[in-house]
Amino acid sequence: MSEKTSRLPGFYKLPPDKRARVVASWANLNDEEQHMLTGDPGLTLALADKMIENVAGVFALPLGIAANFRIDGRDVLVPMAVEEPSVVAAASHMAKLARAGGGFRTSSTPPEMIGQIQVLDLDDLDAAAEKVLAAKDELMEIAACCDKMVVELGGGPRDVEVRALHDTAAGPMLIVHLIYDCRDAMGANMVNTACEQLAGPIERITGGRVGLRILSNLADRRLARAECTIPADVLGFDDFPGEVVAERIVEAWAFAAADPYRAATHNKGIMNGIDPVVIATGNDWRAVEAGAHAYAARSGRYTSLSTWGLDEQGNLTGSLELPMPVGIVGGATRVHPVTRIALKILGVESARELAQIIVAVGLAQNLGALRALATEGIQKGHMALHARQIAIAAGATGEQVEQLVAQMLETGQINLAYAQELLREAQA
Repeated sequence: MSEKTSRLPGFYKLPPDKRARVVASWANLNDEEQHMLTGDPGLTLALADKMIENVAGVFALPLGIAANFRIDGRDVLVPMAVEEPSVVAAASHMAKLARAGGGFRTSSTPPEMIGQIQVLDLDDLDAAAEKVLAAKDELMEIAACCDKMVVELGGGPRDVEVRALHDTAAGPMLIVHLIYDCRDAMGANMVNTACEQLAGPIERITGGRVGLRILSNLADRRLARAECTIPADVLGFDDFPGEVVAERIVEAWAFAAADPYRAATHNKGIMNGIDPVVIATGNDWRAVEAGAHAYAARSGRYTSLSTWGLDEQGNLTGSLELPMPVGIVGGATRVHPVTRIALKILGVESARELAQIIVAVGLAQNLGALRALATEGIQKGHMALHARQIAIAAGATGEQVEQLVAQMLETGQINLAYAQELLREAQA
């Protein structure tokens, strides 16, 4: 049996039903899973009503497949749930370029989350901190009893740390950190439960009053990293030599590294790749976003999450590191029918593996944005795809969509009013 490859030449030219069959073959989907993947039935109203409160309907997003990814020597097809044009195309194209340098190399730290317990009304923060640390074994034993299953799987509490905040708007407070290995879960519920169980014992130990007890979304103990090396010659196109493109990408990154206004947009481009995979796999994209942007400001100044440079041979090198608290068990990852299919397509066996793939996609997306910005500008490719949405919004159907797109691109007038005018003329 030949090794599966994520190189799918002409995949974008296929109609959606044929693309779905390619993906179904890749992931060995059964008939029911294939129907769910194409939206029939997918997330039903009855199931949605069990997931959140006040359900009155369901909301769908397009699920695209990013091809060409080779990550740690394994070919991967990446499901991405996103409404923005050009995201999936850019990720796929940059993954193809990265293959020329061997693909993406990734790593991650253990899946440890931080739970925070706020202790107030203390006369001596330092003395209270010493008491907490002296009782570390007792506190970890209590925390370990909250979820015996995760402990049996090799997870559970790992450490107790303290942070003294001497000067806050509410006065001095001691913050106790519970370090908790969540294994293949995102872990919010188990960490929050453990923190709440520790509230009483910590009040007894310190003599203070416990306020908040909840996990932190700055999951800087749960990092994922990706890097790539891309030969300069594959970066070139049209009138842009590869060496020039590589140098300009580094210049564009340097702008983001030095300026927070640019860094915000630069990092948004990274999240354009990360969020769709997080959403497709049923994970909490808001938690990932919060942690990513907080991590970008960990030095005290908001800056680029990624790093780009040139090696001695003139190859472009890129790396990306950020917190990635995602899971493959629990929550929506096991309730929403399509998220289960997304995980099956990815073929991941652990939360760490999923985190590493997600960061690789973020690095690819970042490269795509920088390459476009540093050369022809971001709008050329993006607007060609955006024009399709304009045509559909104008009321075009079937072959009319591509006809309107071609006319809008030819004239450079990509707006709803012009599309409606063209449609009226075609229907006259």
